[in-house]
Amino acid sequence: MHLTTLSLREFRCYPEAELTFPPAVTVVTGANGQGKTSLLEAIGWLALGRSFRGVPDAALVREHADRAIVRGSVTHDATVRRVDVELRAAGRHRILLNGHPAARTRDLLGSLRVTVFAPDDLQLVKAGPGQRREYLDDLLVAAAPRYAAVRSDFDRVLRHRNALLRGGVHDAEARATLAVFNDQLVTVGGELTRGRLRLVARLTPLVDAAYGDLAHDTDGVTARYEPGWDPNDVELTRDDVDDRLRDALARVAATETARGVTLVGPHRDEWRLAIDRRDSRTHASQGEQRTLALALRLAAHQVIADAVGSEPVLLLDDVFSELDADRSRALVEALPSRAQTVITTASSVPSGIRPAAHVEVRNGRIVAAPAVP
Repeated sequence: MHLTTLSLREFRCYPEAELTFPPAVTVVTGANGQGKTSLLEAIGWLALGRSFRGVPDAALVREHADRAIVRGSVTHDATVRRVDVELRAAGRHRILLNGHPAARTRDLLGSLRVTVFAPDDLQLVKAGPGQRREYLDDLLVAAAPRYAAVRSDFDRVLRHRNALLRGGVHDAEARATLAVFNDQLVTVGGELTRGRLRLVARLTPLVDAAYGDLAHDTDGVTARYEPGWDPNDVELTRDDVDDRLRDALARVAATETARGVTLVGPHRDEWRLAIDRRDSRTHASQGEQRTLALALRLAAHQVIADAVGSEPVLLLDDVFSELDADRSRALVEALPSRAQTVITTASSVPSGIRPAAHVEVRNGRIVAAPAVP
């Protein structure tokens, strides 16, 4: 799978841009604040249906414009797929897949797959459990797009259940409604949790291997999936998820009613990562944390490639500026050699990167078209 063309209009700082990409390495250079990351953000939107930086879609529309256009063509197994996106500053977006309207944003999932490396990835290790839950769920969806519906269903049940709890469970009708929401939470929450557990079992040895390749030491990475709602600290297995969710709901029923919030479910779980058996969030150096974040992205890339049978597009957003020479060299060596790669940098290209094309960006304009030597 590779992106062949990208067209932008009124996207971020770009009034208009047209690019063609080779199926190898493209390097995007330019000073800070000129629009390098915005190019990757546009590619990412075609794959994810949102900004990988977490900004609202309205912020992607250029100032004083009412809509932005992002178009891409993707080649996969000799088949070309066109994706056209109209992002509106207000109102619903419009998505066309090969010229046909998509009913929902998640319908474009699978048209293009990407692995994004960004300086903010350090938060995967340093931040709270929400960052790691999002990483797992995003990876689930990338590897198996059906989990987008599971994720959406769980969010809907959680939202409605919390609204009911906030309003108070005072009568028989409210108690009956809560019982329905409990069953739904067990069903969709259990499915999401089982998906995470399968993913973690596959992912953990890949993270450990990638960390070893990057760090060149013997400190192993271990991980444990911890449901925050289980007081017994018994490791969760796929076979007992539903029963333990149901039991936990019964156990905290009075507390949830008093506090007006759902205390049980995958929205409260933690995926705890350790280096040399020490919690990476609290006991690892920043260098170790940054290396682990890179390992998480490399492992995720391998999971997706194995699941779908083709390499996602690699997007590296000024990552090398955050690394010392040894880690830069190790990352270059660890990058999948067959994947299409787009790298942004405000400085020189790291040794070992051999670009097939070069793009220079100045103030939202492409001033040097891609050129294959």
